[in-house]
Amino acid sequence: MSTDFSPAPASVSASAEPLLVVDGLDVAFPGREPVVRDVSFTLDRGECLAVVGESGSGKSVTARTLVGLTGGGARVTARRLAFDGTDLSALSEKRWRALRGRRIGLVLQDALVSLDPLRTVGAEVAEALRTHAVLPRGQVGARVPALLTDVGIPDPARRARQYPHQLSGGLRQRALIASALAAGPELLLADEPTTALDVTVQAQVLTLLGRLRDEGTSVLMISHDLAAVARLADRVAVMYAGRVVEHGPTERVLTEPEHSYTRALLAAAPTGRAKGTRLSAPVGPARTATPPAPPVGDVLLDVTGIGRSFRGPDGTRHHAVRDVSFTVRAGETLGVVGESGSGKTTAARIVLGWERPDTGTVRFRDAPWSTLPESARRASRGRIQAVQQDPLGSFDPRYSVARILGEAVAAAGLPGGRLRPTRAAHRARVAELLDLVGLSADLLERRPRDMSGGQRQRVAIARALAPSPDLIVCDEPVSALDVSIQAQILDLLADLRAELGLALLFISHDLGVIRHVSDRILVMKDGRVVESGDAERVFTRPEAPYTRELLAAIPRAPTPVDDGAGRGAGPDSAERTAGRVLSGGVVP
Repeated sequence: MSTDFSPAPASVSASAEPLLVVDGLDVAFPGREPVVRDVSFTLDRGECLAVVGESGSGKSVTARTLVGLTGGGARVTARRLAFDGTDLSALSEKRWRALRGRRIGLVLQDALVSLDPLRTVGAEVAEALRTHAVLPRGQVGARVPALLTDVGIPDPARRARQYPHQLSGGLRQRALIASALAAGPELLLADEPTTALDVTVQAQVLTLLGRLRDEGTSVLMISHDLAAVARLADRVAVMYAGRVVEHGPTERVLTEPEHSYTRALLAAAPTGRAKGTRLSAPVGPARTATPPAPPVGDVLLDVTGIGRSFRGPDGTRHHAVRDVSFTVRAGETLGVVGESGSGKTTAARIVLGWERPDTGTVRFRDAPWSTLPESARRASRGRIQAVQQDPLGSFDPRYSVARILGEAVAAAGLPGGRLRPTRAAHRARVAELLDLVGLSADLLERRPRDMSGGQRQRVAIARALAPSPDLIVCDEPVSALDVSIQAQILDLLADLRAELGLALLFISHDLGVIRHVSDRILVMKDGRVVESGDAERVFTRPEAPYTRELLAAIPRAPTPVDDGAGRGAGPDSAERTAGRVLSGGVVP
């Protein structure tokens, strides 16, 4: 077994031996069926392999196994598991530590959990440089801002002095990528590397990963964003129920999929053509329209001239929101887009009453809201609910799903005004909420850390639905979900709008999602509203230069070919002919 973890010499790099060999990998946990079954693939130097599939398909477990982080009690077997000729199945923890980070980098999906909350972002990135002695210690401080700049973090010197909780979700994700790249690994395992990133920053990160690939770094990319996969990956492996069900060149898999599950994934991606259809319906003629949106009612939320600033580590004030105004009517969806740090989440927190604006006011249901003390808002709290970007951070890690939802039901009562449900009715309501978001009752005793990112997000949505609200403020509610589960949630929200007249303030970096769900769109940049209007008008006739920049940055994906048997999943032939098919729709 090789124990030399120094970079491979050029003669080895030029050899026919793949950098990574996975042959017959099985992973099982005590008391459970195997979660990875007979998975095989190889990865050459300077190549990108994308692994796609729904939550629980085994993608992330496969990636963690390749860096020795499968978890306690896991049973890992393989006919062969090798990196640059080194048998990974025989490594001690000491040898894993020498390999992990230095030659194999890992970017996890949940940046807030992965980053140390007690250290600044700069210290987090610098640790990788110091641990692996990549640079002389005196040069580390100068290298950190350069790494942050490489991953698209603005004002890197200031951001390096901040803590993870002081950054938006997108900025945290970029800081995590910078930390993984710091030591210059030969193989980068990227688990949802563009999750929570707006399209302009996503384009920067994909360009960065593409440059690294072109310079010889191998990339194993796990993603539910098929457009991002199309832009970066050389090959695609599709996983379902722990197995690889389809594997081949990216263009072939995405334009001429052979397996029914691959076709279903492609059909679930929201596009301009998909608006008004059920994304989670069967592919082909069986796809049905979503229920008609409810009639738009009176103004439910009235936001007028709000502003909010914060004092930074250096004592200067940063204006997160400046003179922002908008309304949301009963039964409508207002989509909010903009890059990380544009003020979207701060505006949402002001709407929810979690932040008090420095200027301006918020009225909810034609009554004061932002000016009230919390004690006066409490009686109406159930009418406005939130689904946050980071579900894990919003849960008590000690609570099971049953307790998380049970407390929400107990606090809200049952639909119809029954405040003290019987034990049987309480259990039935919890089961109903789970069913609404596509989860099995088998998860009731699970804790947040024992669930996938998609499962956690669905529990968060179920909790928000417990008090039957009038308005849900959704801050990146589907950013952690694969396309098939995302489709179910988007269809669910359409059903809720139709059945309950529910209004949504929907924040997302995914323009395809925003176009699919929104009646009107608000575009924010640097804390200000730069454009607003009807969703289709904003997408087809954008007025602001920044809006046009956002639309131009959307990754372009190959369009599946319709074989005449209902197997095509993409836009119609006119759009294919135009050659302008984007993940977020067609841009003129």
